[in-house]
Amino acid sequence: MRSRNFARTSFQLLLCSVGTAAIGAAPLFAQEPAARPSAASEAEGLTEIVVTAQRREESLQDAEVSVLAFDENDIEAKGLYDITDLDNFAPALEVTPHPNSTGTAQIFIRGVGLNEDQITQDPSVATYLDGVYLGRSQGLANDLADIARIEVLRGPQGTLYGRNATGGAVNFITVAPELGELGVRQQVTLGSRDLLRLKTSVNVPLGENAAARFTYLKAEQDGFVDNVGTGVDRFGDRDRQGWRADILWEPSSDFSLRYSYDHSELDDTPGFIGEVPLYPETAPLPEQGSEFVSGLQRNKVRADGHTLLGEWSMNSSTTFKSITSFRDLKTFQNQNYLAGVLGPFPLFVTADDVNQEQFSQEFQLLGDFGPAFEYVVGAYYFEEQAENVDNLEDQLQETDNSSYALFAQGTYTPPILDERLHLTLGLRWSQDDRYAFLSEDGVSADGDESFSNLSPTFIAAYDVTDDVNLYGKIAAGYKTGGFNTRASSLARFSDGFDEETLTAYEIGLKSEFWDRRARFNLAAFYSDYTDIQVNVQSVANDPTVTDVLNAGKARIKGVEADLTLAPGAGLEASLSYAYLDPEYVEIIDAAGVDVSSGFRFINSPAHSFSGNISYTLPPTPIGDLRADLTYSWRDEQFASSTVDRGELIIDNYGLLGARLSLSEIPGLNGVRAALWGRNLTDEVYYLAHFSLGVPAAYFGEPRTFGVDLFFDF
Repeated sequence: MRSRNFARTSFQLLLCSVGTAAIGAAPLFAQEPAARPSAASEAEGLTEIVVTAQRREESLQDAEVSVLAFDENDIEAKGLYDITDLDNFAPALEVTPHPNSTGTAQIFIRGVGLNEDQITQDPSVATYLDGVYLGRSQGLANDLADIARIEVLRGPQGTLYGRNATGGAVNFITVAPELGELGVRQQVTLGSRDLLRLKTSVNVPLGENAAARFTYLKAEQDGFVDNVGTGVDRFGDRDRQGWRADILWEPSSDFSLRYSYDHSELDDTPGFIGEVPLYPETAPLPEQGSEFVSGLQRNKVRADGHTLLGEWSMNSSTTFKSITSFRDLKTFQNQNYLAGVLGPFPLFVTADDVNQEQFSQEFQLLGDFGPAFEYVVGAYYFEEQAENVDNLEDQLQETDNSSYALFAQGTYTPPILDERLHLTLGLRWSQDDRYAFLSEDGVSADGDESFSNLSPTFIAAYDVTDDVNLYGKIAAGYKTGGFNTRASSLARFSDGFDEETLTAYEIGLKSEFWDRRARFNLAAFYSDYTDIQVNVQSVANDPTVTDVLNAGKARIKGVEADLTLAPGAGLEASLSYAYLDPEYVEIIDAAGVDVSSGFRFINSPAHSFSGNISYTLPPTPIGDLRADLTYSWRDEQFASSTVDRGELIIDNYGLLGARLSLSEIPGLNGVRAALWGRNLTDEVYYLAHFSLGVPAAYFGEPRTFGVDLFFDF
């Protein structure tokens, strides 16, 4: 591996960030604003939702982007414990754990994603934590702690969230320390299969201008398939913990500095993978695996992150922001694929150690020139080193990457048409330098490539009324090229593959009506997807050998609709729906032949929706009761990108959940409780479906019940 002194580089740039943010009189930032409650009050109708999808605080209804936002109330009520839970509540978003490890998340938005976990390939959906890009999919499925808001941005985010965001972006915004507030919150969750979840949060004032927030999380639950072989007792056990320390210093209203450290540990056992029939037949959920499973080990994830957020309000119209971060990731992946199919010999076993370090620095300048023009300009730098040691195949993979970007976006409101027209233009320049090394069976090869791209955005929006906005948008996204460690030869590995691009054409509606008791948002889009990085199986009957070719062209059409109603008397209802129609129009193989008829998009159900109804009863002698009923449904979807592997299709399925909560309990100030159930109909469904010579599936979680207890002091 080419060495780089991460500690020295990180420390120097960290000092640079602190120094730059501290220059001048009195500076501000750091935390992204917490979302306002999405619940509706009987007197005022729907409450405004504030998002930062365009790098500045604004109403969800003013953001010309298709976005779903979940605040703290949603996270609690829907039981969003980790990123994979979003799959049930955000249509057009598909999140599944990778079969190699339950801690690795595969994310698709609008049919665009990466069905891989190689360190030499980047995901197509960008994930951010407090503005920090998370470079690897390993560890993304860990439990969430102290999250104030989750934003799902659908479609390419080439300008403001341009790091490999051809499909979209998922933003996690944490709870910031509160000045002058001393408080403790304890959450205890008990449930099926010995579920135990403990979360403790403490906010401590440090004088008038500073505060600290500390959070500890512990989550355990037994899996639902026994291992009768050797090794761990069950498939799918959860054993996770993490802690977070967050310090905010705000010496004046113009300046703030926020430092946070987060540490997480995941010690899950491998998820169960079973042999299943081809579609339309499905297999029942088994109670145990094969007796031939040997030495099954826990998957391990250790992740540490340091983040420094600084903000300086230079004057009434200009703000400078800095986001500095260093993160370290270590994982061990172990999986036994289909032991027993060939007697005592598994079809495939993984036992990999992955180590990754990343450093990133972003500077932003936000401002306006009066009401007619507002802007965001910025610079971004990212670097990472990673290695993957295959303990069974005598293989070593290494990568060393760096990325640079400059971006700008401005919105002009001309003094015509009663200032209802808004024109936005954005542009991002990206440069990616990538190096990869592969050693296998005593021979080795490497590759070194550079990629650059210009991604523009143009939006024209018109306020039909104060509550109805129409917009048209053209946005481009770019995903860097890379290298394929499963290539058919070392020469093909060294050649690597080029970048892919996606340009989306979108029209949308943002509206509120019925005295702000109804909110309806609609987006329709058409995407041109070019130079797609297509995995092509190179050796018959061996899906572990593939070549990645920039051979694909596709078009993706779709519609997304979100409706929220608050008719009053404590009743609320919401429905989100997505329609998706992706199609490859050309795939040229190594022989120059168009083979697009043999390929299809995976993780792209034609129809999906999520609905929620909640009712808050009038006050009772025992407190305030609220009932929530949720239902999500996914259409059937392809699970293999190639037709020649048979009908690898995940059948449609729906999941029903319910929750009954009690608050404002007389004599128990600060105590709340809730009973909940998930997958109440005990639906048997697949999270993943694939073939290693025989068809196999990764099963979803069966019916689960539990109780939440909250204590606020």
